[in-house]
Amino acid sequence: MDFTTAVRTALLERYFDFEGRSSRSEYWWFFLFNILVNIVLNLLVGLAAIFAILSLIVSLGLLIPAIAVGVRRLHDIGKSGWWLLLAFIPLIGAIILIYFFVQPSEPRTNGWGPEPGGPSNPAQTFE
Repeated sequence: MDFTTAVRTALLERYFDFEGRSSRSEYWWFFLFNILVNIVLNLLVGLAAIFAILSLIVSLGLLIPAIAVGVRRLHDIGKSGWWLLLAFIPLIGAIILIYFFVQPSEPRTNGWGPEPGGPSNPAQTFE
C-alpha cells in the first residue's frame, strides 16, 4: 500500500471503521500523513494565531481515523483494540505500542478477518 492509498483508505473509505484489519504499511503511511499535517498546521499557527482554530478542527478530525487505523492494526497482529489504551501509560505504553505496530501481520485469517492483501483479500496490496 502506498501513501495516497493509505490516506484515502483511512480518511474516506474507513473513517469510522474499527473492525477488520489494516496492514503495517497502511498504519505507518497514515501516521506519517498525520505528523506532516500537524507540522504544517503548527507552522501556520506560528505565522498567525487565527490558524489555531483550524489546527484544532483538523486535529480533532484526524483523531477518529487515527484511533480506528490503530485498532485495525492491533487486530492485524491478533490483539484486541483495547490494547490501544496503553497509550495512556506515559513512555512505557508508547514503547509497547510501537513494538506492536512494527510486528508483521498474522499470515492467516484471524478473529478480525482475512490478512490484508492476502489470497482471501486481494483488494488490498501487500506491504
